[in-house]
Amino acid sequence: MEKENEGLQPLSHYWGNTPEADYYASQRVRSSKFFYTSSRGLSLFTRTWLPLHSPPRAIICMVHGYGNDVSWTFQATPIFLAQMGFASFALDLQGHGLSQGLSAFVPDVDLVVQDCISFFDSIKNKPDFSSLPSFLYGESMGGAICLLIHFKQPLSWDGAILVAPMCRISDKVKPRWPLPEILTLVAKFFPTLPIVPTADLLDKSVKVPQKKIIAAQNPSRYRGKPRLGTVLELLRVTDYLSTKLSDVTFPFIVLHGSDDVVTDPDVSGALYEEAKSPDKTIKIYADMMHSLLFGETDENLALVRADILSWLNQRSAA
Repeated sequence: MEKENEGLQPLSHYWGNTPEADYYASQRVRSSKFFYTSSRGLSLFTRTWLPLHSPPRAIICMVHGYGNDVSWTFQATPIFLAQMGFASFALDLQGHGLSQGLSAFVPDVDLVVQDCISFFDSIKNKPDFSSLPSFLYGESMGGAICLLIHFKQPLSWDGAILVAPMCRISDKVKPRWPLPEILTLVAKFFPTLPIVPTADLLDKSVKVPQKKIIAAQNPSRYRGKPRLGTVLELLRVTDYLSTKLSDVTFPFIVLHGSDDVVTDPDVSGALYEEAKSPDKTIKIYADMMHSLLFGETDENLALVRADILSWLNQRSAA
């Protein structure tokens, strides 16, 4: 393995190359997958999607949401972006997909942020990409992580695409009093217990019935109740972010559905209003739900993609 790929191990023995390679070629995309060893020693599964016939115009470093991964419905977006000339990179977060860790257990988001920074910096420092504009992209919990990355690296990114970012968990899916107080006490002793009572997030996120079936077939999808430690950590992070919106200074576009009951579109509005970024855009889509880039009708999905592409085109090389 070349030195510039230190920490990356090919995964061809796991998946097999031919069918997958043929699919990506038919989509005009070149894709690869690796295990990356993070600075804290975790084995994290990663994917890349590159334009097949042209050099990339910019790089997009992508972060998925809670319970998701980069190998099922999520990758429809980076495939589209690669078709439009952008090199995309993503990793399964700790406890998600094929990455190391107890399934859906995220005890410390700050460590996950450091994992992302470590991997994304390894990409940005490669000679093929070091001169290109670089953007963050995050969905739901991934949007919150992108903002935390920005706070750690305020001058390192040319902007971010924030899709239904989890700057606050909607009251419609949070446990009601006195459950949070009880769960907080129990979590001190049993943080991995999957007992937090919440609505089915897939059902609350995906509008089109046929797409709910596809999403439910994901072999890596976490199907249990949220773990105590994960929920408390996400509440801590979102409480923190809701007080730091005015510290956001990089260019961003935030996109949210008006009917989202998983994350709060009003907080995206507050992000737009309070952020000090001189270059900021907000799109609130009437009657759309949480899963903007998979769960909506094809017409709605095309609208959201067009807005993202337009934003990127204005901030990237021709």
